[in-house]
This record gives sequence, C-alpha cells and structure tokens, in this order.
Amino acid sequence: MTLEITILVATMGGTAELAAEEIANYIEDSGGSAKIVRMENATPATLAQGGLFVICSSTYGTGEVPDNGKPFYAALTHERPDLSEVRYGVMALGDSIYPNTFAFGGKKFDALFSELGATRIGDICIHDARGKIYPEDAAIEWAEAWLEAVGAH
Repeated sequence: MTLEITILVATMGGTAELAAEEIANYIEDSGGSAKIVRMENATPATLAQGGLFVICSSTYGTGEVPDNGKPFYAALTHERPDLSEVRYGVMALGDSIYPNTFAFGGKKFDALFSELGATRIGDICIHDARGKIYPEDAAIEWAEAWLEAVGAH
C-alpha cells in the first residue's frame, strides 16, 4: 500500500516550504506519495477524510503562526473539527535567539491538532535557524525517522 501524505506549509520567507519540498522528495523516493499544500489553500475540509499529514511551519513575530497559516489556524480553532482520523508529524522552524517563543508556529499547530483529536506520530522536528544544520538537511533526517514511525503505527 502506498502511503499518501499531505504536507501543510506555513511560511513567511520560504524556508519551511524548502524543507517541505525535501520531505516530499524523501517520501516519494521511499515509494510514497506526497502533496504539498500551502496553508492559505487549506481549510478544515482538507482534513475531513483523515489520513497522514505533515505540518511544516516556521514562526513569525512573537511566536506567531506565519501569515499564510493564520486563516487555517483560526478556522480550526473556530470550527473545532473532529480530527480523530488524522495522524500527523510536525517540523517546527524557529530562531533560538527568541527562547520564549522558539519554534512556536509549529508547536501551536501541534497543540491544536492534538486538542482536536489527531494523533501525532514521532517527535517534533525542531529546527533552529542559528544551528549548523540546514533546514533541508534536518527535514530529510526527520522524514526518515518519521516514515519509520508511521510504518510502526
């Protein structure tokens, strides 16, 4: 059975989208199917059928979800859909110079998905812009471990 995974992207400068593209490439190279959806094109209905999702989100301002993800986040918060058929992973990008809000964009989506009944698979990948690892490389490393965890569930 081919894994079909939707990658939801919230980004300001494009870094989260580059990471999402690497995750998608890794999934496809591993025999799966991946579709990238920028969050301005996502609605709660995107999640209605359940399935496997990856949230790839940077952080903006004082720990906020990036602008293109705000309407999706607000709609989920307002509509409160049942996400019990959703399994997901998270790549959260941020800058540790802001320790009180580091990687909060992705962490906020993680908390909300969990609150709405979704099941996170594996650990959150937290990428620090101040680190020595490029986000694309961190994404591939995380995707490898995440796909293994998906196979175990």
